[in-house]
Amino acid sequence: MKALVLAAGEGTRLRPHTLDRPKPMVQIAGVPMIDFALAWLSRHGVSEVAINLHYKPESLVAHVGSGERFGLQVRYSHEAELLGSAGALRPLRDYFSSASEFVVLYGDVLTNFDLREAFERHRSARADLTIVLTMVDDPTRAGIVEIDGDERVRRFVEKPAPNEVFSTWANAGVYVCGPRVLEFVGDAEPRDFGHHVIPAMLNGDTVVCGVRTNALVVDIGSPERLTEASLLAQSGAFGPLPLNSPC
Repeated sequence: MKALVLAAGEGTRLRPHTLDRPKPMVQIAGVPMIDFALAWLSRHGVSEVAINLHYKPESLVAHVGSGERFGLQVRYSHEAELLGSAGALRPLRDYFSSASEFVVLYGDVLTNFDLREAFERHRSARADLTIVLTMVDDPTRAGIVEIDGDERVRRFVEKPAPNEVFSTWANAGVYVCGPRVLEFVGDAEPRDFGHHVIPAMLNGDTVVCGVRTNALVVDIGSPERLTEASLLAQSGAFGPLPLNSPC
């Protein structure tokens, strides 16, 4: 099983923590958050991981290396210009084209979700894309989803205005992708899952499913969430702390 961890952004909302490092190298309970992502993927049967890079990538590459200590084979995709969450797949088309399914994980998301639930839903529905969904308090800062009785996504709006909110089920930043996703990443210009790929797939002849979870999902988008995640990690909420090494 293969996965992509999105790690290219500048993490401006976490400054000053990100002044000298990319967001996934910011520490959670003394451990870079990239370690939680890689350990979680490894626990769920992923063996090969691509990580896209742009902003100050040197510390992450030096820290993760080949991925061997996580039980993974890691390759890096360096972006001279940011390609977006879906555009990041463009230079990796050959890497993922032979995979019947692969995972995309936002590098600033910590979760204890059982990924097997998403695989099972994806396979049983013969889906082209399966989105993990979590309940949110503020739908205006998320991509919100309407699903039908068969758990197929019928509507998706990225960061709606307050008068456009129709759901509190939101994109958790975890996808199980089939090969058809690669048809929607484009050949130029940045492409985003929420703004471009998911709407295009819903307008096409593809099957997009959602799997709802009450598992813990924390996106590290602010200093307050960084503190929250650190406390949760110290309590063991995300599983055993990954083995740390000097950053």
